Amino acid sequence: MDEIIQRLIEKTGLPEDKARAAVDTVLGFLKERLPGPMASQIDNLLAGGSTLGDKLGSAAKGLGGMFSKKE
Repeated sequence: MDEIIQRLIEKTGLPEDKARAAVDTVLGFLKERLPGPMASQIDNLLAGGSTLGDKLGSAAKGLGGMFSKKE
């Protein structure tokens, strides 16, 4: 989550407390709107030592494997 907050600060110039509030608001909205299993993945995505980009890359690779052709 800190990575998202830092990027928001860099792109918008918001103070950290405002950027944190914005991220919390967006994440809360997504958790309310997504189906339960998907909403719980938001917390899983934000937890741990890997960067957000690493986790998204891993998720994309997994999805790519699901849709690849079997020969």
